[in-house]
Amino acid sequence: MHLTDIAALAEPTGEKILLLVLDGLGGLPLATGGLTELETARTPNMDALLASGDAGLHVPVAVGVTPGSGPGHLSLFGYDPLEYRVGRGALSALGIEFPLQPGDVAVRGNLCTVDQRGVLTDRRAGRIPTEEALPVLELLDAIEVSGAQTFVRPVKEHRFLLVLRPGEATEARVEDTDPGVTGVLPLEAVAVSPASEPAARIAREWLAQVPDALAGQTRANMVLLRGFATLPDWPRFPEVFRMRSVAIAAYPMYRGVARLVGMDAVAVEDDPAALIPALRERVEDYDFFFLHVKGTDKAGEDGDFERKVDIIERVDELLPALSEVAGITLITGDHSTPARMAGHSWHPVPFLLHGGPGRGHRNEGTAGFGESECARGSLGTIRGCELMPLAAARAGRLGKFGA
Repeated sequence: MHLTDIAALAEPTGEKILLLVLDGLGGLPLATGGLTELETARTPNMDALLASGDAGLHVPVAVGVTPGSGPGHLSLFGYDPLEYRVGRGALSALGIEFPLQPGDVAVRGNLCTVDQRGVLTDRRAGRIPTEEALPVLELLDAIEVSGAQTFVRPVKEHRFLLVLRPGEATEARVEDTDPGVTGVLPLEAVAVSPASEPAARIAREWLAQVPDALAGQTRANMVLLRGFATLPDWPRFPEVFRMRSVAIAAYPMYRGVARLVGMDAVAVEDDPAALIPALRERVEDYDFFFLHVKGTDKAGEDGDFERKVDIIERVDELLPALSEVAGITLITGDHSTPARMAGHSWHPVPFLLHGGPGRGHRNEGTAGFGESECARGSLGTIRGCELMPLAAARAGRLGKFGA
Protein backbone atom coordinates (compact mmCIF):
# COMPACT_ATOMS: atom_id res chain seq x y z
CA MET A 1 0.00 0.00 0.00
CA HIS A 2 1.32 3.45 -0.93
CA LEU A 3 1.92 6.09 1.73
CA THR A 4 -0.85 8.28 0.30
CA ASP A 5 -3.32 5.41 0.80
CA ILE A 6 -2.15 4.94 4.38
CA ALA A 7 -2.50 8.67 5.04
CA ALA A 8 -6.13 8.50 3.88
CA LEU A 9 -6.83 5.75 6.46
CA ALA A 10 -4.80 7.15 9.37
CA GLU A 11 -6.66 8.33 12.47
CA PRO A 12 -5.17 10.69 15.08
CA THR A 13 -6.39 8.75 18.11
CA GLY A 14 -5.42 5.39 19.56
CA GLU A 15 -2.59 3.76 21.46
CA LYS A 16 0.95 5.15 21.63
CA ILE A 17 3.53 3.11 19.70
CA LEU A 18 7.11 2.27 20.73
CA LEU A 19 9.49 1.02 18.03
CA LEU A 20 12.64 -0.40 19.64
CA VAL A 21 15.34 -1.13 17.06
CA LEU A 22 18.32 -3.25 18.02
CA ASP A 23 20.50 -2.46 15.03
CA GLY A 24 21.61 -5.59 13.18
CA LEU A 25 19.52 -7.79 15.50
CA GLY A 26 19.27 -10.82 13.21
CA GLY A 27 22.05 -13.39 13.43
CA LEU A 28 23.27 -16.89 12.63
CA PRO A 29 24.57 -19.80 14.73
CA LEU A 30 28.34 -20.09 14.94
CA ALA A 31 28.05 -23.79 14.14
CA THR A 32 25.53 -26.07 12.48
CA GLY A 33 22.69 -26.87 14.86
CA GLY A 34 23.60 -24.06 17.24
CA LEU A 35 21.73 -20.96 18.35
CA THR A 36 21.87 -17.40 17.03
CA GLU A 37 22.93 -14.47 19.20
CA LEU A 38 19.28 -13.62 19.96
CA GLU A 39 18.43 -17.24 20.74
CA THR A 40 21.48 -17.56 22.99
CA ALA A 41 20.68 -14.40 24.95
CA ARG A 42 18.60 -14.61 28.14
CA THR A 43 15.62 -12.37 27.33
CA PRO A 44 12.84 -13.06 29.85
CA ASN A 45 11.15 -9.70 29.26
CA MET A 46 11.07 -10.01 25.47
CA ASP A 47 9.90 -13.61 25.86
CA ALA A 48 7.05 -12.48 28.12
CA LEU A 49 5.90 -9.90 25.56
CA LEU A 50 6.03 -12.48 22.82
CA ALA A 51 4.01 -15.00 24.83
CA SER A 52 1.01 -12.65 24.64
CA GLY A 53 1.86 -11.01 21.32
CA ASP A 54 2.58 -11.83 17.69
CA ALA A 55 5.80 -12.78 15.94
CA GLY A 56 7.25 -13.03 12.48
CA LEU A 57 10.20 -12.23 10.26
CA HIS A 58 10.60 -9.22 8.00
CA VAL A 59 12.60 -8.67 4.82
CA PRO A 60 13.96 -5.09 4.94
CA VAL A 61 14.34 -4.53 1.18
CA ALA A 62 13.82 -7.65 -0.93
CA VAL A 63 14.58 -11.36 -0.71
CA GLY A 64 18.31 -11.96 -1.02
CA VAL A 65 19.18 -8.25 -0.83
CA THR A 66 21.59 -7.08 1.90
CA PRO A 67 20.33 -3.70 3.20
CA GLY A 68 22.26 -0.71 4.39
CA SER A 69 21.16 1.02 7.59
CA GLY A 70 19.40 3.85 5.74
CA PRO A 71 17.09 1.65 3.64
CA GLY A 72 16.62 -0.68 6.61
CA HIS A 73 15.28 2.10 8.82
CA LEU A 74 13.20 3.73 6.09
CA SER A 75 11.54 0.36 5.64
CA LEU A 76 10.72 0.19 9.36
CA PHE A 77 9.11 3.63 9.12
CA GLY A 78 6.80 2.38 6.35
CA TYR A 79 8.75 3.74 3.36
CA ASP A 80 9.38 1.18 0.63
CA PRO A 81 13.17 1.48 0.18
CA LEU A 82 12.84 0.41 -3.46
CA GLU A 83 10.76 3.54 -4.06
CA TYR A 84 12.22 5.99 -1.53
CA ARG A 85 15.97 6.08 -2.13
CA VAL A 86 18.45 8.44 -0.54
CA GLY A 87 22.20 8.38 -0.11
CA ARG A 88 23.74 8.08 3.31
CA GLY A 89 25.32 11.50 2.99
CA ALA A 90 21.99 13.27 3.32
CA LEU A 91 21.18 11.21 6.40
CA SER A 92 24.52 12.12 7.98
CA ALA A 93 23.91 15.81 7.28
CA LEU A 94 20.47 15.71 8.87
CA GLY A 95 21.82 13.73 11.79
CA ILE A 96 24.29 16.45 12.78
CA GLU A 97 21.89 19.24 11.70
CA PHE A 98 24.13 20.60 8.97
CA PRO A 99 22.18 23.30 7.06
CA LEU A 100 22.08 21.74 3.60
CA GLN A 101 21.15 24.15 0.82
CA PRO A 102 19.41 23.36 -2.48
CA GLY A 103 22.08 21.99 -4.81
CA ASP A 104 24.38 20.76 -2.04
CA VAL A 105 25.76 17.23 -2.35
CA ALA A 106 26.26 15.50 0.99
CA VAL A 107 28.65 12.55 1.33
CA ARG A 108 29.31 10.14 4.19
CA GLY A 109 33.05 9.85 4.82
CA ASN A 110 35.21 7.34 6.68
CA LEU A 111 38.69 8.06 7.92
CA CYS A 112 40.78 5.05 6.90
CA THR A 113 44.33 3.74 6.88
CA VAL A 114 46.45 3.04 3.79
CA ASP A 115 50.02 1.77 3.46
CA GLN A 116 52.86 3.44 1.54
CA ARG A 117 51.45 2.11 -1.74
CA GLY A 118 48.02 3.60 -1.00
CA VAL A 119 46.49 0.16 -0.37
CA LEU A 120 43.73 -0.03 2.25
CA THR A 121 44.74 -1.73 5.49
CA ASP A 122 41.84 -0.55 7.71
CA ARG A 123 38.56 0.89 6.38
CA ARG A 124 37.74 2.54 9.73
CA ALA A 125 41.16 3.77 10.88
CA GLY A 126 40.99 1.46 13.90
CA ARG A 127 37.65 3.05 14.88
CA ILE A 128 39.63 6.13 15.92
CA PRO A 129 37.95 7.90 18.89
CA THR A 130 36.03 11.07 18.09
CA GLU A 131 38.42 13.28 20.08
CA GLU A 132 41.38 11.99 18.07
CA ALA A 133 39.51 12.38 14.80
CA LEU A 134 38.66 16.07 15.35
CA PRO A 135 42.12 17.55 14.55
CA VAL A 136 42.36 15.27 11.50
CA LEU A 137 39.01 16.53 10.23
CA GLU A 138 40.13 20.14 10.73
CA LEU A 139 42.94 19.44 8.26
CA LEU A 140 40.42 18.06 5.77
CA ASP A 141 38.12 21.04 6.23
CA ALA A 142 40.97 23.35 5.17
CA ILE A 143 41.19 21.76 1.70
CA GLU A 144 40.05 24.11 -1.07
CA VAL A 145 38.71 23.19 -4.52
CA SER A 146 38.45 25.66 -7.39
CA GLY A 147 34.92 26.69 -8.36
CA ALA A 148 33.24 25.12 -5.33
CA GLN A 149 32.96 25.17 -1.58
CA THR A 150 33.61 22.10 0.55
CA PHE A 151 32.75 21.51 4.21
CA VAL A 152 33.96 18.74 6.51
CA ARG A 153 32.16 18.11 9.79
CA PRO A 154 32.65 15.37 12.43
CA VAL A 155 29.95 12.77 12.92
CA LYS A 156 31.25 10.11 15.32
CA GLU A 157 34.53 8.21 15.65
CA HIS A 158 35.92 7.60 12.11
CA ARG A 159 32.77 8.92 10.42
CA PHE A 160 32.50 12.41 9.00
CA LEU A 161 30.33 14.47 6.67
CA LEU A 162 31.63 16.03 3.46
CA VAL A 163 29.40 18.61 1.77
CA LEU A 164 30.13 19.75 -1.77
CA ARG A 165 28.62 23.09 -2.79
CA PRO A 166 29.19 23.36 -6.56
CA GLY A 167 29.09 26.56 -8.52
CA GLU A 168 26.87 24.82 -11.09
CA ALA A 169 23.90 22.48 -11.14
CA THR A 170 24.69 18.83 -10.50
CA GLU A 171 23.09 15.52 -9.68
CA ALA A 172 24.55 13.28 -6.99
CA ARG A 173 24.79 9.95 -8.81
CA VAL A 174 28.45 9.29 -8.03
CA GLU A 175 30.02 5.91 -7.26
CA ASP A 176 31.36 5.28 -3.74
CA THR A 177 35.13 5.22 -3.32
CA ASP A 178 34.92 2.56 -0.60
CA PRO A 179 35.68 -0.87 -2.13
CA GLY A 180 34.25 -2.60 0.94
CA VAL A 181 37.38 -4.69 1.54
CA THR A 182 41.00 -4.15 2.53
CA GLY A 183 44.07 -5.07 0.49
CA VAL A 184 43.06 -2.96 -2.51
CA LEU A 185 43.26 0.69 -3.56
CA PRO A 186 40.35 3.07 -2.85
CA LEU A 187 38.09 3.49 -5.87
CA GLU A 188 37.69 6.58 -8.04
CA ALA A 189 34.74 8.96 -7.65
CA VAL A 190 33.00 8.23 -10.97
CA ALA A 191 29.84 9.94 -12.20
CA VAL A 192 27.04 7.51 -13.04
CA SER A 193 25.29 10.11 -15.22
CA PRO A 194 26.59 13.10 -17.24
CA ALA A 195 24.59 15.44 -15.00
CA SER A 196 26.55 14.17 -11.99
CA GLU A 197 29.98 14.95 -13.43
CA PRO A 198 30.33 18.31 -11.61
CA ALA A 199 29.93 16.59 -8.23
CA ALA A 200 32.30 13.77 -9.25
CA ARG A 201 34.94 16.27 -10.46
CA ILE A 202 34.83 18.23 -7.19
CA ALA A 203 35.11 15.00 -5.20
CA ARG A 204 38.11 13.84 -7.24
CA GLU A 205 39.90 17.18 -6.86
CA TRP A 206 39.21 17.16 -3.12
CA LEU A 207 40.38 13.56 -2.73
CA ALA A 208 43.59 14.28 -4.64
CA GLN A 209 44.62 16.72 -1.88
CA VAL A 210 43.85 14.43 1.05
CA PRO A 211 47.19 12.52 1.15
CA ASP A 212 49.17 15.76 1.46
CA ALA A 213 46.72 17.20 4.00
CA LEU A 214 47.09 14.09 6.18
CA ALA A 215 50.82 13.55 5.66
CA GLY A 216 52.36 12.40 8.93
CA GLN A 217 49.18 10.82 10.26
CA THR A 218 49.62 7.18 11.17
CA ARG A 219 46.11 5.71 11.46
CA ALA A 220 43.84 8.22 9.73
CA ASN A 221 45.88 8.99 6.60
CA MET A 222 43.19 8.67 3.88
CA VAL A 223 39.41 8.76 3.46
CA LEU A 224 36.64 6.74 1.83
CA LEU A 225 33.47 8.36 0.47
CA ARG A 226 30.02 6.77 0.37
CA GLY A 227 26.41 7.75 -0.23
CA PHE A 228 26.54 10.88 -2.41
CA ALA A 229 23.10 12.48 -2.01
CA THR A 230 20.91 15.55 -2.18
CA LEU A 231 17.83 16.12 -0.02
CA PRO A 232 14.65 14.44 -1.33
CA ASP A 233 11.10 15.79 -0.99
CA TRP A 234 9.05 12.98 0.55
CA PRO A 235 5.78 12.56 2.50
CA ARG A 236 6.37 13.23 6.18
CA PHE A 237 5.86 10.42 8.70
CA PRO A 238 3.86 12.49 11.26
CA GLU A 239 1.44 13.56 8.53
CA VAL A 240 1.13 10.12 6.92
CA PHE A 241 0.42 8.28 10.20
CA ARG A 242 -1.03 11.30 12.06
CA MET A 243 1.24 10.79 15.06
CA ARG A 244 3.52 13.21 16.87
CA SER A 245 6.81 11.40 16.43
CA VAL A 246 10.26 11.45 18.01
CA ALA A 247 13.51 9.53 17.52
CA ILE A 248 15.93 8.94 20.41
CA ALA A 249 19.35 7.76 19.26
CA ALA A 250 23.04 8.16 20.03
CA TYR A 251 24.34 8.01 16.47
CA PRO A 252 23.69 10.96 14.13
CA MET A 253 22.82 8.84 11.08
CA TYR A 254 19.74 7.39 12.78
CA ARG A 255 18.55 10.78 13.95
CA GLY A 256 19.15 11.87 10.37
CA VAL A 257 16.93 9.24 8.78
CA ALA A 258 14.21 10.12 11.31
CA ARG A 259 14.48 13.83 10.50
CA LEU A 260 14.40 12.99 6.80
CA VAL A 261 10.82 11.75 7.22
CA GLY A 262 9.79 14.58 9.53
CA MET A 263 10.32 13.22 13.05
CA ASP A 264 11.81 15.23 15.87
CA ALA A 265 15.10 13.79 17.09
CA VAL A 266 16.91 13.68 20.42
CA ALA A 267 20.58 12.83 20.99
CA VAL A 268 21.60 10.62 23.94
CA GLU A 269 24.76 8.92 25.14
CA ASP A 270 25.77 5.66 23.45
CA ASP A 271 24.37 3.54 26.28
CA PRO A 272 20.98 1.76 26.12
CA ALA A 273 20.24 2.95 29.68
CA ALA A 274 20.28 6.56 28.42
CA LEU A 275 17.11 5.85 26.46
CA ILE A 276 14.97 5.58 29.61
CA PRO A 277 15.15 9.15 30.98
CA ALA A 278 14.99 10.63 27.47
CA LEU A 279 11.85 8.63 26.77
CA ARG A 280 10.15 9.43 30.08
CA GLU A 281 10.69 13.15 29.61
CA ARG A 282 8.71 13.05 26.36
CA VAL A 283 5.89 10.62 27.07
CA GLU A 284 3.21 13.29 27.11
CA ASP A 285 4.47 15.13 24.02
CA TYR A 286 4.48 12.33 21.42
CA ASP A 287 2.45 9.40 20.10
CA PHE A 288 5.30 7.48 18.41
CA PHE A 289 8.73 6.76 19.85
CA PHE A 290 11.63 5.34 17.82
CA LEU A 291 14.45 4.13 20.08
CA HIS A 292 17.73 3.01 18.58
CA VAL A 293 20.45 0.73 20.01
CA LYS A 294 23.68 0.61 17.99
CA GLY A 295 25.78 -1.82 20.02
CA THR A 296 24.29 -5.00 18.55
CA ASP A 297 25.34 -3.99 15.04
CA LYS A 298 28.84 -2.94 16.10
CA ALA A 299 29.40 -6.25 17.88
CA GLY A 300 28.15 -8.16 14.85
CA GLU A 301 30.42 -6.23 12.49
CA ASP A 302 33.34 -6.95 14.81
CA GLY A 303 32.53 -10.67 14.69
CA ASP A 304 32.00 -10.67 18.47
CA PHE A 305 29.19 -13.17 19.14
CA GLU A 306 29.38 -12.96 22.95
CA ARG A 307 29.35 -9.15 23.03
CA LYS A 308 26.27 -9.07 20.83
CA VAL A 309 24.57 -11.54 23.18
CA ASP A 310 25.51 -9.37 26.16
CA ILE A 311 24.06 -6.22 24.61
CA ILE A 312 20.78 -7.97 23.79
CA GLU A 313 20.56 -9.09 27.41
CA ARG A 314 21.26 -5.56 28.68
CA VAL A 315 18.47 -4.16 26.53
CA ASP A 316 16.10 -6.86 27.77
CA GLU A 317 16.77 -5.77 31.36
CA LEU A 318 15.67 -2.25 30.43
CA LEU A 319 12.56 -3.35 28.56
CA PRO A 320 9.98 -3.00 31.39
CA ALA A 321 10.92 0.66 31.84
CA LEU A 322 10.78 1.26 28.08
CA SER A 323 7.63 -0.59 27.10
CA GLU A 324 5.51 0.80 29.93
CA VAL A 325 5.09 4.16 28.18
CA ALA A 326 3.26 2.84 25.10
CA GLY A 327 0.30 0.63 24.41
CA ILE A 328 2.00 -1.00 21.43
CA THR A 329 5.58 -2.30 21.47
CA LEU A 330 7.38 -3.37 18.30
CA ILE A 331 10.87 -4.84 18.76
CA THR A 332 13.06 -5.72 15.79
CA GLY A 333 16.20 -4.79 13.84
CA ASP A 334 16.80 -2.87 10.63
CA HIS A 335 18.77 -5.80 9.16
CA SER A 336 20.75 -8.84 10.24
CA THR A 337 24.41 -8.55 11.23
CA PRO A 338 25.57 -12.06 12.13
CA ALA A 339 28.84 -12.15 14.08
CA ARG A 340 29.65 -15.22 12.02
CA MET A 341 29.71 -13.01 8.88
CA ALA A 342 31.09 -9.85 10.57
CA GLY A 343 28.83 -7.68 8.41
CA HIS A 344 25.32 -6.97 7.24
CA SER A 345 23.49 -9.88 5.64
CA TRP A 346 20.36 -10.61 3.62
CA HIS A 347 18.76 -12.84 6.24
CA PRO A 348 15.20 -11.98 7.38
CA VAL A 349 14.94 -10.17 10.71
CA PRO A 350 12.89 -11.37 13.71
CA PHE A 351 10.22 -9.10 15.18
CA LEU A 352 7.65 -9.16 17.94
CA LEU A 353 4.53 -7.02 18.22
CA HIS A 354 2.78 -6.65 21.56
CA GLY A 355 -0.14 -4.72 23.01
CA GLY A 356 -3.44 -3.31 21.94
CA PRO A 357 -5.99 -5.35 23.90
CA GLY A 358 -8.90 -6.30 21.73
CA ARG A 359 -6.93 -5.48 18.57
CA GLY A 360 -6.63 -9.05 17.34
CA HIS A 361 -3.35 -10.44 18.69
CA ARG A 362 -3.14 -14.21 18.69
CA ASN A 363 -0.96 -14.99 21.73
CA GLU A 364 1.96 -16.86 20.23
CA GLY A 365 2.84 -18.74 23.40
CA THR A 366 6.24 -19.42 21.84
CA ALA A 367 9.34 -20.71 23.61
CA GLY A 368 11.13 -17.37 23.31
CA PHE A 369 12.11 -14.49 21.06
CA GLY A 370 14.47 -15.74 18.35
CA GLU A 371 14.78 -16.41 14.66
CA SER A 372 13.47 -20.00 14.71
CA GLU A 373 10.41 -19.16 16.81
CA CYS A 374 9.64 -16.04 14.78
CA ALA A 375 9.81 -18.11 11.61
CA ARG A 376 6.87 -20.07 13.04
CA GLY A 377 5.04 -16.95 14.19
CA SER A 378 1.47 -16.12 13.21
CA LEU A 379 2.49 -13.06 11.17
CA GLY A 380 4.75 -15.04 8.85
CA THR A 381 7.42 -13.38 6.74
CA ILE A 382 6.50 -9.90 5.51
CA ARG A 383 8.26 -6.91 4.01
CA GLY A 384 9.76 -4.48 6.48
CA CYS A 385 7.71 -1.58 5.13
CA GLU A 386 4.53 -3.46 6.16
CA LEU A 387 5.45 -3.40 9.85
CA MET A 388 4.49 0.21 10.52
CA PRO A 389 0.96 -0.09 9.07
CA LEU A 390 0.61 -3.32 11.07
CA ALA A 391 1.59 -1.54 14.31
CA ALA A 392 -0.73 1.38 13.49
CA ALA A 393 -3.62 -1.02 12.91
CA ARG A 394 -2.84 -2.78 16.20
CA ALA A 395 -2.97 0.64 17.90
CA GLY A 396 -6.39 1.37 16.40
CA ARG A 397 -4.95 4.15 14.24
CA LEU A 398 -6.01 2.91 10.78
CA GLY A 399 -9.58 3.12 9.56
CA LYS A 400 -11.49 0.96 7.11
CA PHE A 401 -10.50 0.81 3.44
CA GLY A 402 -13.43 1.11 1.06
CA ALA A 403 -17.15 0.64 1.58
